[in-house]
Amino acid sequence: MKLTIERAALLKALAHAQSVVERRNTIPILSNVLLEAAPGGLALTATDMDLAIAEQTPADVAVPGATTVSVHTLYDIVRKLPDGAQVEIATGDAEGGDAGQLSLRGGRSRFRLPTLPRDDFPMLGDNAELPHGFSLPAAELKSLIDRTRFAISTEETRYYLNGIYLHATKGGNGKAKDGDSQLRAVATDGHRLARSETALPAGAQNMPGVIVPRKAVTELYKLVQDSTESVAINLSDTKIRFALDSVVLTSKLIDGTFPDYERVIPAGNDKMMEVDSREFAAAVDRCATIAAEKSRAVKLSLKKNALTVSASSPENGTASEELEVDYKGGPIEIGFNARYLLDIAQQVSGGRARFALADAASPTIIRDADDDAALYVLMPMRV
Repeated sequence: MKLTIERAALLKALAHAQSVVERRNTIPILSNVLLEAAPGGLALTATDMDLAIAEQTPADVAVPGATTVSVHTLYDIVRKLPDGAQVEIATGDAEGGDAGQLSLRGGRSRFRLPTLPRDDFPMLGDNAELPHGFSLPAAELKSLIDRTRFAISTEETRYYLNGIYLHATKGGNGKAKDGDSQLRAVATDGHRLARSETALPAGAQNMPGVIVPRKAVTELYKLVQDSTESVAINLSDTKIRFALDSVVLTSKLIDGTFPDYERVIPAGNDKMMEVDSREFAAAVDRCATIAAEKSRAVKLSLKKNALTVSASSPENGTASEELEVDYKGGPIEIGFNARYLLDIAQQVSGGRARFALADAASPTIIRDADDDAALYVLMPMRV
């Protein structure tokens, strides 16, 4: 194998690959990236056996071939090469040297790295196993992820909550009209719930409900950040694949049953408050400075058209801030975890947040007043 590639193109592909691979691996081949050179370009593939990423990037290939090399070592080398450098990569057999080594030149630097055979590299399977397929604009997929991923549980014992539940449903209160089919993303950690939806794309009608793992969600979010393309999504009961631009991300799905989240969305919350989301977030953030480190509790005290945000702790003292709000209900006091409250407030991009409350012990619904596509549920806490 022998090729020349621009540093920027190689670095971008390696950045995606190295974030999939764990730095500590007991299986040496899983520390490596598969490099496959063919006329027209270089293909890079990395996997941890649950998640795989494959990316095509342009390269001037003199001798086709394939090998595997440590992805973190290669990434660190290329990252430290000078901007604009042309990187020359060759295996020993293409240069008459040691077939078990890869040589790399960039600027005045030269490296020789150990390799492992291409045939030892594991693969996750092909498209034939993924019967359901549809496309979604990258911006819509980013929005679904952005509005829900913060609520993914990190508690490994409740593994079925360690991802985003993606499913087709009929409903309303979102971008689609009542009764229309929707693609819905849901995440919860038991303290808060985030739900976002968009009109169901063609081809997704019969898709099974699937739980996309947290790591796959994180890597997918990086890929859709700046993309203007549509994302091709194929899935089965056990696996999902996202293809966009020149990248294909394939992940195993969480083998578990997502809880009936509709049961925790209260239907009788009749005390409605609207508040400027930025002012509210800033007030909560300031008062949380005083809150006890362990509980991070802040109290919301509501009366007609007025909200007081407050916090206190024996060590730090007290803090309070008053805000003008649109509220016509009776007085109510309710406590929340400040970090959870801020996470939700930061998702409200429309300017005004709408709270639907019942009492101090019941879950509160929070929405963007200008966009019904997302809904958040937050459990209260004692303050």
